[in-house]
Amino acid sequence: MQITNTILMVRPVRFRMNEETAVNNYFQEDLDIKNQTINLRAQKEFDDFVTALRAKGVEVIVVDDIFERDTPDSIFPNNWISFHANGTVGLYPMFAENRRRERREDVLDILEEKGFEIRNVVDYTSAEEDGLFLEGTGSIIMDRDHQKAYCALSPRADEGLFIEFCEDMECTPVIFTAYQSVDGQRLPIYHTNVMMCVGETFAVICLDSIDDKKERKNVVDHLRGDGKEIIAITEVQEQNFAGNMLQVIGKADKRYLVMSTAAYNSLNQEQLEAIQRHCEIIHSPLDTIETCGGGSARCMMAEVFLPRTRVLS
Repeated sequence: MQITNTILMVRPVRFRMNEETAVNNYFQEDLDIKNQTINLRAQKEFDDFVTALRAKGVEVIVVDDIFERDTPDSIFPNNWISFHANGTVGLYPMFAENRRRERREDVLDILEEKGFEIRNVVDYTSAEEDGLFLEGTGSIIMDRDHQKAYCALSPRADEGLFIEFCEDMECTPVIFTAYQSVDGQRLPIYHTNVMMCVGETFAVICLDSIDDKKERKNVVDHLRGDGKEIIAITEVQEQNFAGNMLQVIGKADKRYLVMSTAAYNSLNQEQLEAIQRHCEIIHSPLDTIETCGGGSARCMMAEVFLPRTRVLS
């Protein structure tokens, strides 16, 4: 199955602009307010977002961040961990040293306590010693139904590691480079999931960010060949996190596309109608998280596809 009704999220306790990630995350901006105020705003946005998801019947497992670890980006757990339907957990090598402290074994214990079955852990984190990185489902966009994985190469997404991941997960790699304009230069976008989202029957993607025509055509051919309607967004919309979306399942098996309010407001009527032909939209304001963290709704949600032996009430 391509999408799930269960999401893991980490509530921040020391959220702020991470100086270690700002070197190649050009979506980040500094806010001239105290870090404590930034964190309080981020917590309010986080809580409202969780409430919006739960109101539609999405199961959200919330784990609190650990204050002593001082992990400003812990709110984006999908970069260090992924959960797969065959019972596999993936652990990923992180570019920023302070993000490596986000990895926590107790998260696995929490999921097992909730009835999920973990059969295998695939750990890619030793690649950090060689300066190689692959930041989970930030770098990798899965099409589970068609056993494919899309990856925009960047300092945080190594080609060799991505191919190794695809071999381990038995999926076909679709590789390209996506760019954004920064001070007149075309520089690689740090994560694939800010420029594309793959749902069950559609894909939202900033094709303009794939400068190489052959690579762009290859991506389009894969998506269309698998029956996806392509909903193209502009680079300006991408800057408003319109690519950073995730399709989920809610109450009564209903489908939703989750995004921030900034992303929603950036879309035009035609794009909104195209999305709503496939599913309803959930959006929530994430302005502080987007501005300081350089990530949005999709980055905050680690999908749980693990088999479940029991459901706890």
